[in-house]
Amino acid sequence: MDLDAIRQWTLAFIEAHKAWTPLIAGVLAFCESVAFLSFLVPATVILLALGPMIAAADVPFWPVVLCAAVGAALGDWLSYEFGHYFKDDAKRMWPMRRYPAAVARAEAFCRRWGAGAVALGRFFGPIRAVIPLVAGVFGVGRLPFQVANVASALAWAFILIAPGAGLMTWWRG
Repeated sequence: MDLDAIRQWTLAFIEAHKAWTPLIAGVLAFCESVAFLSFLVPATVILLALGPMIAAADVPFWPVVLCAAVGAALGDWLSYEFGHYFKDDAKRMWPMRRYPAAVARAEAFCRRWGAGAVALGRFFGPIRAVIPLVAGVFGVGRLPFQVANVASALAWAFILIAPGAGLMTWWRG
């Protein structure tokens, strides 16, 4: 099954089961935010497509955004705790060992910005899921990490879903 088929199946499922849309958004955002799962799940494309779909199907906007934010925050938290627990050993595990240049960029980013790297990194696709893991490896404090994590997850979910929902509402307007 290719990525386009997965995307189409997911969107068809959402159309048929509107009540599950917030949960699906949360699960997709979680998968997008966990360091290892993010390589396997095409969640960003599906989350972008949710905006117009929820507007067209009259699915409430805020529950979808909030569930996506919670999923993203939980995924980053899991990645952070993984990095915090395994420290430098995390860099020797798959897929981190296959992308040493990306890990090095994430390390430099975390050293420069600290917890702010988590907030900034959420908006840069290739390193989005690696930054929390690296933040855990380098011992960014839990409280600063969580503040940056939750705040950026809320902004990210809104920015990802709102444009499509707003455009569709305006179009029907």
